[in-house]
Amino acid sequence: MSCPLQPRNMEGYGPSPIPEEGGWVQSKEIKNVSGFSHGCGKCAPQQGACKLTINVKDGIIKEALVETIGCSGMTHSAAMAAEILPGKTLLEALNTDLVCDAINDAMKQVFLQLVYGRSQSAFSEGGLAVGSALEDLGKTLSSNVGTVYSNENSGTKYLTLAEGYITREALDENGEIIGYEYVNMGTLMNYLKDDKISPQEAIKKATKTYGRFSEGVTIVDPRRV
Repeated sequence: MSCPLQPRNMEGYGPSPIPEEGGWVQSKEIKNVSGFSHGCGKCAPQQGACKLTINVKDGIIKEALVETIGCSGMTHSAAMAAEILPGKTLLEALNTDLVCDAINDAMKQVFLQLVYGRSQSAFSEGGLAVGSALEDLGKTLSSNVGTVYSNENSGTKYLTLAEGYITREALDENGEIIGYEYVNMGTLMNYLKDDKISPQEAIKKATKTYGRFSEGVTIVDPRRV
């Protein structure tokens, strides 16, 4: 007995459209892919990680921001990868050795974000301009890395956050952190470039507080307690 259902003629049907830079695109070739997105990867020994940000226009990488942590050699790998990526197509970059396991893994993850229409700029008309990846780091932030330490006896120590180098923590009557003082490293370096300001004055001008620092019952240096 034959099946009454006949297969549909799918000729002429393309892939499902995906959101790209404020438009819906049927992506059939690498050159159809545009977007700004991020990918995070780890190395094989799992001792280091990478966050890779790329800005793609018509399938070609126009901008790359490589941030690494946990492995000293990975910083040098990032320098090489940053030279390799711009100008390559997404497919070339995916199949190019980016020197470090973590960076290669991050490239795979950001590739998936872009080809499945899950980019940060998916619904931003025209996408993001080249230079967007360095917008914060090029001003007052020196990095997006945070380093926080804690143990059972001495509690939590904020050492470095995105704002900068933590100099003092404010604790309440229960010994809980309610604010902190920090030196904004990007601002500090800008002041130090000015010969009219002494290093001491530069540090003072670049020092700021966050949270309820002024209400602290106890003020501590996180590196000395």
